[in-house]
Amino acid sequence: MKEQLNKASQRMQRRIDHLTDEYAAIRAGRANPAVLDKIFVDYYGTATPINQLAAVSVAEARILTIQPWDASVLRPIEKAIQTSDLGINPQNDGRIIRITFPPLTEDRRKEIVKDISKLAEDCKVQIRNVRREAIDKLKEMKKSGELTEDDLKQGEKKMQDLTDKFVKEVDAISDKKQKEIMEI
Repeated sequence: MKEQLNKASQRMQRRIDHLTDEYAAIRAGRANPAVLDKIFVDYYGTATPINQLAAVSVAEARILTIQPWDASVLRPIEKAIQTSDLGINPQNDGRIIRITFPPLTEDRRKEIVKDISKLAEDCKVQIRNVRREAIDKLKEMKKSGELTEDDLKQGEKKMQDLTDKFVKEVDAISDKKQKEIMEI
């Protein structure tokens, strides 16, 4: 039973780690290199992340600079950013690409908060699915005689407590990100 709880806990933690990564990529009106993590550039026939082709840094609060190590990849990086869903036009001066993030409008902030809520809800559903699978496994163990009825009830309660803990963590992470987006 303890092994099932540990496996479930690890799987739930992976869901939270994934959610945190998703939130890092959400643009909050400030320059954040994580927004480029999902943009790939065709580099000699291989889809390569921008951070492996260039130095990405925050020049000012709302400006990201991308300085490629190989000058020949400057145009492909610019094209990849233009065709991405960032909705920002990069400025290329021949050596460095600058991305200026415009301040977010109130409507855009509300849209982003909705997206954040949806991601949090999806994460909670995944956590509950892990709980359901773990409880099913415990029930199988009871059927095969590995657990007693009391052990099963105790295992279900511990699994629910674990689920509640992770759901609270998702809510806390989501609330923090929503506040970050809504502050001007």
